[in-house]
Parts: sequence; C-alpha cells; structure tokens
Amino acid sequence: MQMRTVLIALTAVLAAAWLCGAAPAAESKRIVFVAGPPSHGYGSHTHYAGCLLLANCLKAAVPSVETVVHQNGWPADPHAFDNADTIVVFADGGGANPVNPHLDQLTALMQKGVGLVFLHYAVQVDDPRARTCFLEWIGGYFEMHWSVNPFWTAQFKEFPDHPVTRGVAPFAIEDEWYYHMRFRPELEGVTPVLSAVPPDATRQGPDGPHSGNPAVRARVGMIEHLAWTRQRPDGGRGFGFTGGHLHWNWAHDQFRKLVLNGIAWTAGIEIPPAGIDSPTPAFEELEQHQDYPQPADFDAHAWRQKIQAWNQPD
Repeated sequence: MQMRTVLIALTAVLAAAWLCGAAPAAESKRIVFVAGPPSHGYGSHTHYAGCLLLANCLKAAVPSVETVVHQNGWPADPHAFDNADTIVVFADGGGANPVNPHLDQLTALMQKGVGLVFLHYAVQVDDPRARTCFLEWIGGYFEMHWSVNPFWTAQFKEFPDHPVTRGVAPFAIEDEWYYHMRFRPELEGVTPVLSAVPPDATRQGPDGPHSGNPAVRARVGMIEHLAWTRQRPDGGRGFGFTGGHLHWNWAHDQFRKLVLNGIAWTAGIEIPPAGIDSPTPAFEELEQHQDYPQPADFDAHAWRQKIQAWNQPD
C-alpha cells in the first residue's frame, strides 16, 4: 500500500510538470575530446583551445553534459573513454592521426554504440584498415590524391532536414574547407549537412597528395559535401566536419552551432528546434590556451571587426 501511494504521488508530480511545460531532467551524457598536439602555428589547428571552447559551450548549453578534454593526443589512461557517449577528435591527420595505433580500442567502443566525431585534419587517414573503419564509423574520410584542401569562402544557402542543422541559418565563411571526400557507396547511411560549390580556381591545383587531381578538376561547378553525419546500423552515430583550420572561426555563431549540434547529436542528445545555442565567445576567450605566442604582426582588431560583422542580425 505504501509503494502504491508513492507511485501515485510520483505520477502526480510528473503530470504537474508536464502541464506546466517542464520536462524531466535530461539524461547525463559524457563527451570526451581528444585534442592533438601543437601543429600549425598561432591561431591555426588550435586543437586544445578549440576543444576547450566547444566543451565549455556544450556544458553551458546542456547542463546535464559532462565534458573531458585530453591534451596532446590520445590519452594514456586506459579508462579515459569509460562511459563515453561520444568521442571528439580534433588533431592532425594522415600518419599523425592519433587514432592510427588505437583502432582496436575504438572498434570496441563503436561496437558499444559510442558516437564519434572527427574535425578538420583528423578526417584524413592513410592506412587501409583505418579508411575502412572511417567509412563504417563516420561515413567518409579525406583520401590523398583524391581529396583536396584549398582555402576558400564556402556559401551555405540551404540545409537538409536533420537534427544537426536545426537552428542554423545560411552563412558564408572562409576556411581551409576540404572537399571531394571519399564516402560510402551511394552515401548509404550518410547525410551531408554542409554542402557548397567551390570556386573553379580551387580545382586547378597541380597534381599532388592534397593540391589537385584529374577527378577533382572534372567536377567544375559541382556541389561538394563539407560536413556529414553517419547513422550506423548498430545505432551509433558519426559526424565529420572539414572546416576548423582557423581558430577564430569558432566565433561565427552559425559555424559553431552546426558543430555543437553535430557533437551533441552523436552523443544521443535531443537537438532543440533552435539548435545548441551559445553566446559568441569574447575575443579574449579565443586568445586563451593558444599553443604558440601571438605574433607581433597579428591583427586582432581586424578579426574583432570580422567577428562582429559575421554575427550582426539581418
């Protein structure tokens, strides 16, 4: 009888919360970031500073989220990924990709349904086994002598109906946008969430591992996919994002929102209609945790103006 009374009281509390528009507390999620070591100089490939910024934005926007940021590559602690709902890797790729020696560990985590995110250079893998894993886990990767990595201003005018694009308004931004990625056949299980037509000039690089190739040049005027999601048959989720070379771009509200949405989605978080909102980072926050000293000729004023212009309401 006492148990029945407790259940009735609990039901009444939940019903009252529903009527008042409140929802039960969201399930806690654990997001583990792997930040690669210093790489490209001040303000570029700022893996640690970028991971900290994204982690702080997620914690502020979704209080139930637990975030952990590991600096300087793959964590030595064998328990670093215990209870992780998703793993975010922001690091150099190719032979320096931190996942290369840890495919067995990642495979075991993926088999448990853990989500996986690769940002910027981390989408490049060269080892044949790693490439097969990437196709399964996130749906695509950067392949040398097939994909290219020019700097250009991508214009994103429309988006598919997907949780990762919720609340994201059309925008344009310059970055080192990789394109002509290697995807799963027929994009099976893959949804492109950022797509644009690169300027023809970006296809005219000489043949090389990153600069150009005949297949890229044959696609003049065609659309390319720069960010995408993967829904795995086992329920796990993946997200690949090719931008992120310039640290200051995290201050673009739409750019940042799409990546926060992507990370949260892979963790199984319900994305609200307006997306994962976060305040524009103050420039002083962007300058924190850099891997290198600020050069004497760095024009902070120009970047402040650019960031302000990006986020001006229409």
